[in-house]
Amino acid sequence: MFYKVSYRRGVLEGIIIYTLGRLGALINPAIFPDWTFVVAPLLFMAFQYLIAPTWATLRIASTKRERLSKRFWLLGAFMAAICFGIDLVISLSCGLSVNSLGGVQQGPALLRMLTAGPNHLTFSDFVLYELKTAAALFALFTLWVICCKLARGGFLRFTMPAGGNRVTL
Repeated sequence: MFYKVSYRRGVLEGIIIYTLGRLGALINPAIFPDWTFVVAPLLFMAFQYLIAPTWATLRIASTKRERLSKRFWLLGAFMAAICFGIDLVISLSCGLSVNSLGGVQQGPALLRMLTAGPNHLTFSDFVLYELKTAAALFALFTLWVICCKLARGGFLRFTMPAGGNRVTL
């Protein structure tokens, strides 16, 4: 029952989870009390980079004999491209993500690029930030989708001995 959704719906659910994590990453960690100061940003980061591709991969229905078809090889890159577009829109309209290591929310990147002053953001800094985000998204989403699919699809199964009494492990 849990693994019975279409490819389109699985991708949509993964993108929604990513978007929730990205919007949560806009919150300044200083507002969280005590130990949640560290846990909340890590949770938002997990929603962005780990939970979204895992959820989408595990929810999509596949045949019993399907290992890694073309659609699963491309799932990670496809989701990463859509999530990168969402990240770009959120960065330009709401602001860059804030982590517990430093930084305060300084406003939308587009507004920061158009104004001068101490919070000015150069175009090259913004492009460098987005390139790092894109590289992380494409690498982690692709790797995570393949690992989840292989783990669920019998990657660790093998049959021995080769004779008549076969035992599947």
